[in-house]
Order: sequence, then structure tokens, then C-alpha cells
Amino acid sequence: MTKRIMRGVQDIRTRSGSADEGAIPYKAYMKLSILEMEKFRRGKEKTNALVMVHHIDQRFRDIEAEREKIMIALEAKGIRRRRLPGLEEPLTTAAPRTTTGPFKIKY
Repeated sequence: MTKRIMRGVQDIRTRSGSADEGAIPYKAYMKLSILEMEKFRRGKEKTNALVMVHHIDQRFRDIEAEREKIMIALEAKGIRRRRLPGLEEPLTTAAPRTTTGPFKIKY
């Protein structure tokens, strides 16, 4: 007599886990709506960042225009135009470093 394996209800295979996540319509629409919301948020962030950069550029232009007005006023009084203190490049007294090859360490 051959030995048969007794199977029960737990051994019945179902199709519950085999469904594709994208095949379920409401999950697919939910993913689409989440992607669209993220796209909208990123677009707002980008727009705000571009506006901020525009304001910074405008302020740079205003600063340069105001600086030119001050320089013209100083020249009109006979003061010679020169570099502003703090904007000069520091003088370097050390010679530039020259290397003969890669850094070597001996142990």
C-alpha cells in the first residue's frame, strides 16, 4: 500500500497574492495622484527658488548701481577712485610649492 500525504484546507492554493499592484485600478490611480501631487509640489519649490534667485540678482544690480553713484560722487569731490579696503587680494610672500612627484611615506 502506498503512503498518501493527507492535505487539508491550508494546502489549497489561492490567487490572492498573485495580483499585480498596478493591475488593481484604485491603487494605480492612487499612485498616479501621489505622483501628480509631488510634481506640483516640486514645481512650486522650483518657482519659489527661481523667484528668490531673481530677487538676489536684482539686489546685486541695485548694490552695483548704488556703489557707482557713490564712486561718481566721490570723484566729483576730487577723491581718486581706488579699491575699497578689504577687497584687495592679500600679498603672498611664500613661493609656490613645487613637487617632484607623488607624496611618499616610508614605514
